[in-house]
Amino acid sequence: MQKNELTRPFAIKSLSLTGRVVMAPMTRSWSPQNIPGPEVARYYRRRAENNVALIITEGTVVDPSGHAYPNVPNFYGKKSLQGWKGVVEKVHEAGGKIFPQLWHAGSVRTAGMPPDPSVSGYGPSSVLHPSIKEGDLPREMSGNDIENMITAFSKAAYQAKRIGFDGIELHGAHGYLIDQFFWERTNHRTDFYGGSTIADRTRFAVDLIQAVRQQVGVDFPICLRFSQWKLGDYEAKLARTPKELETFLTPLVNAGVDIFHCSTRRFFEPEFSGAELNLAGWTKKITTKPVISVGSVGMNTDFISDRISPEADKPQRSKKTIRYLLERLERDEFDLIAIGRSLLADPEWVTKVIDGRFEEITPFTMESLNTLS
Repeated sequence: MQKNELTRPFAIKSLSLTGRVVMAPMTRSWSPQNIPGPEVARYYRRRAENNVALIITEGTVVDPSGHAYPNVPNFYGKKSLQGWKGVVEKVHEAGGKIFPQLWHAGSVRTAGMPPDPSVSGYGPSSVLHPSIKEGDLPREMSGNDIENMITAFSKAAYQAKRIGFDGIELHGAHGYLIDQFFWERTNHRTDFYGGSTIADRTRFAVDLIQAVRQQVGVDFPICLRFSQWKLGDYEAKLARTPKELETFLTPLVNAGVDIFHCSTRRFFEPEFSGAELNLAGWTKKITTKPVISVGSVGMNTDFISDRISPEADKPQRSKKTIRYLLERLERDEFDLIAIGRSLLADPEWVTKVIDGRFEEITPFTMESLNTLS
């Protein structure tokens, strides 16, 4: 069963995958001057060589105002795009497919942050982001800011297709810019891009998705990552019931999303009471679109707990989550499974799982973050 499920082919539009495993996007901060170099290309290639069917890159910033962390790669500018072209070539040589995750941090960015301290951050409203305890309020985006940001994302999507990526992912999760428009705590706008309902607050994303579609055409896959939890508020909820989730998802489907990447801390936890379905399972049931599930695959703890109380994962315990994953893949609860920390620690993780070599897996520890293995 392991081999059949993890290596079962998948296809949508122009994308054909040899298996069901996706490398989850993880910020690594290994791109000096915001340019992904040969080391980054080799890092992704190693996963493609070991049965990772689709790689979703770390978040890549679409505009200078979108940075909030050091050494994060740009997705604009000749040198950065040339670096990404090299990454694509290495992944394709190994037989893998790859999406860039297009990202803007929004109001997580504060005054003085690199790479250009003179560029301020902004968000849907002049509200301090919950991940920031004190400081100056971000600037509320004007109509021109919104138009320019939609243009920045759509240009990045065009460049992704031009240099050979197999699709794109829009980062609409974890309390960053697109998600800040979704979330009532960070979107207090009274114009077209605000509103009292979750459907109202999807309008920025809807306009952005439609602009991206115009740039990439009908056959190029668009994936949207979304989450309930947010940076600084892990109990946040965009949707508290399946009906609210349907209200949120329907405008996004109509705008042109092909795949939903449903970010949760633990893939094995039900999203709503009364059913075992996780967030990805509910999203697939509501939309009938392909979905990616994610969250603590092969791990004993979620990534937040790891930061609080680091512990190396024990193979005999992490095998339990893998068995549960295979059962849910077999039921087609979700279509693809994204794996983060397990793959970060061991580029051969998928191959070892397929072969049943659990004892050979290199476990994730916090020290795994210190290298680009």
